[in-house]
Amino acid sequence: MLKKYFRRLESIIALAQSLMTPKQFLFLSSVLIGISCSLAVIVLKTFAHSVFSFATYINGILKLSFINSILPIIGILLTVFVVKKVLNGSIQKGTSQILYAVAKKASIIPRKQMYAQIVTSSLTVGLGGSAGLESPIVITGAAFGSNYAQNYKMQYKDRTLLIGCGVAAGIAAAFNAPIAGVLFAIEVLLVDVSISAFTPIMISAATGALVSAIVLDESILLSFKKQETFDYHNIPFYVILGVLTGLTAIYYSRNFQRVEHYFAKQQINPYKKALIGSSLLALLIFVFPTLFGEGYESIRTLSETDPGKLLDNTLFADFRNNQWVLLLFVGATMMMKVFASGLTLGSGGNGGNFAPSLFLGSYLGYFFSKLITMIGLSKLPITNFTMVGMAGILSGLFHAPLTAIFLIAEITGGYGLMIPLMIVSSISFAISKRYEKYSLDVKGLVKKGHAFTSNKDSNILSTLDIDTIIQCDYLTVHPEENLSKLVDLISHSNQVVFAVVDNEKELVGVVHFNDIREIIFNSYRVKYTQIKDVMKTPAATISSFDSMEIVMSKFEKSKSAFLPVLRNGKYYGFISKSIALEAYRTKLRAMTIE
Repeated sequence: MLKKYFRRLESIIALAQSLMTPKQFLFLSSVLIGISCSLAVIVLKTFAHSVFSFATYINGILKLSFINSILPIIGILLTVFVVKKVLNGSIQKGTSQILYAVAKKASIIPRKQMYAQIVTSSLTVGLGGSAGLESPIVITGAAFGSNYAQNYKMQYKDRTLLIGCGVAAGIAAAFNAPIAGVLFAIEVLLVDVSISAFTPIMISAATGALVSAIVLDESILLSFKKQETFDYHNIPFYVILGVLTGLTAIYYSRNFQRVEHYFAKQQINPYKKALIGSSLLALLIFVFPTLFGEGYESIRTLSETDPGKLLDNTLFADFRNNQWVLLLFVGATMMMKVFASGLTLGSGGNGGNFAPSLFLGSYLGYFFSKLITMIGLSKLPITNFTMVGMAGILSGLFHAPLTAIFLIAEITGGYGLMIPLMIVSSISFAISKRYEKYSLDVKGLVKKGHAFTSNKDSNILSTLDIDTIIQCDYLTVHPEENLSKLVDLISHSNQVVFAVVDNEKELVGVVHFNDIREIIFNSYRVKYTQIKDVMKTPAATISSFDSMEIVMSKFEKSKSAFLPVLRNGKYYGFISKSIALEAYRTKLRAMTIE
């Protein structure tokens, strides 16, 4: 019955496509993708919130975090089971795969990502894994956009744009923050779009936020009611918070990868790995129950009048009214979050680092402002610092300051904190960028040789395949031959540069036509001059395994029009700068979203 309904819907959409202009159909598509993404968000968020409410209810009876510790083990084991039995043994994690799909896979994302992320992340995070749902939501939205475009045979540019629509709608629906959704899509994923491309992305984000706001209960979404007035006298403390969030983002990024890579290197049964990792996570959650799940409820608690509720039903419940114990608990939880998230994802669970970054930022903001207040240095607005801290970590970890600023501004219900948000986010971003060139999600791509940055030229060059522009049919000469051989080759070919190779095919020099122009018209010198007497050492050589960014850098430094290519130490061919630039321009035209 459901299948029949979807076929009828597809027929209606196909009819609309035939009656509309491409631009009109693109606008319609952005609305449909926004609705689809918001429905995925509703399913994920509702499930996660229901499990958390159930666990909290049981804990209220047991008075200890037994259920909180058991559920993540079950969730991660179930995730591994689904991946192994249903998803062919593998699932891609992190938003970096979207970047890779846009650049290397013509914006084609596998169809299974439309449901794989929802199922696995709901099991992992919904049952208490210490990760976020936003990354799976973003990937799901991108998969909706890509597969929708493929289904209706839309071009590469439109496929890419609809991927952006799915991403924007996912973030917008998850936080009821349409502006942040648009900025995330553009700032993190589509680093170069024209103004006209904003329209469908904005439509999709607005649709996602609207559907989510109508259907989802407000308590499920991360939102804040309490907010204190901004006092410019506190600017020095916001500057310090910006520095702290930048350093903490670096701490999280490096230690998260250490934990995740440690588990990745273990060549053991996936279920055994999941059991070991989830058991360690269960131990952490037993001691620090707020590490359970996304942690948004505890973020709200920190910003309210009685943060001591965090210690209820914990090992430290007897100290709920002791401010120093609460402060130490918050600080310890903050430092342990990275290991909880690393264990969750490294042992086989699925989720993202978006929610952990907000969790970490809120705890850091609370810890810093509360400490300053308790030692009597200044009386700071703790709620404001708790919220602004989230923007700092998000900006530093994802290198997305605009997204961080407007996300927190939207979920706090106003722009009264705009100045401190800008201060903290920009300082955190600057510090993090100084010591971590790539954001957390992009690091994995870099290690595989696919570097993506906010630099458009670098991104495009990284997508070019060097093998497609190497010319391997260039004629070569031997150093002991005289110029008559070279003159003969010049007269029968269009080459202007020749590689000089020995008997082992090793490059010993190059000869350019311009360098022997005067000699070749003197028959005596042609007859009695050997090639080794006129050849020159190449200004630079290229390895066939170099990236195109390295190739263009060598062209720039050497000021050469042609550079020889070596493979395994032997001469392989030439790369022409003009051909390389033409390949760049062709790729640029294909990737420009208008």
